[in-house]
Amino acid sequence: MVYHLTGEFISIMKIKLWGVRGSLASPLSTTEYHHKLTRVLQRAVKQNITELAMIENFIRALPPNLRYVFGGNTTCVSVESDTGSLNIIDFGTGIKPLGDELVNGPCGKGQGSVNLFLTHNHWDHIQGLPFFRPLYIKGNVLNFYSTCKGQENILVKQMEPPYFPARFEDTLSVKTFTELKGGPGTVIRLEEDLTLEWHNLKHPSGSTAYKFRQGGKTFIFATDCELTGEILENSGSDTDFFMNADLLVLDSQYTLDESFQKIDWGHTSYTMAVNCAIRWKVKNLVLTHHEPSYTDDVLYSNYIRACMHRKAAGSRLPVIYTAREGMTFRL
Repeated sequence: MVYHLTGEFISIMKIKLWGVRGSLASPLSTTEYHHKLTRVLQRAVKQNITELAMIENFIRALPPNLRYVFGGNTTCVSVESDTGSLNIIDFGTGIKPLGDELVNGPCGKGQGSVNLFLTHNHWDHIQGLPFFRPLYIKGNVLNFYSTCKGQENILVKQMEPPYFPARFEDTLSVKTFTELKGGPGTVIRLEEDLTLEWHNLKHPSGSTAYKFRQGGKTFIFATDCELTGEILENSGSDTDFFMNADLLVLDSQYTLDESFQKIDWGHTSYTMAVNCAIRWKVKNLVLTHHEPSYTDDVLYSNYIRACMHRKAAGSRLPVIYTAREGMTFRL
């Protein structure tokens, strides 16, 4: 499903989620699959689904926790500009299916050019890169950006023996590395009408949020961050960076109770995520970096509770979504 957030016919940016889990990849278990399937069949019996022609409408009417699998791949997001240029944020296991799709186009012929932005170097955000097929194809140009010094060396080490059979430096693509420097308000121009800003986040060893602007629209990706009441009340650089975003994909790994038990772990509750989005006047909020132990039922329950919390706060916005692999937004 594609979400058109502007109500316009011309798409400025296309954002697609390829990996939405945090910490550890978590494929659907047989137990959860059986539980989900049993509940779907129970509904089918109650609704007297007896003909093949009735199935499609029946499936469309299922609640999201039964209609979809939210996904088990770790973090990866693509941002396609209005010119068709591709920007990728984070290299979790979600970059594997993205790469498989890209080799059907110019990247498969060694004619691709991709910008790759890294929030930080924890394993769940870099572990998919060795399986990114465009990395191995001669002629492709991969431009890496991060706020980390020595970023290339970190990616090299991940693919050294005995951890991986292919060395990073032996892959055939052309690679460039840019260290993002500068304080709040620093802007770089990726193309004529596409700009990038970044912002430091509270997380062990640090993490970086990225803001893309094009055609008057703003998309922000901010994972692996611990938002607190202090940040909520602060009217400083955090507010300046996040204010009035059209689309914010935000770390929401925990419930509020869990977040109190895991102070300084570097993640946020969905309750605080909603509070901050309201404070920052965000139009659309996507809850992401899902706890690997959460089933689809738990994720859907947290989504409902997040919507209830926004309503209790007396706010109509933001519109809230729970991140799901393949979910696509057009600004």
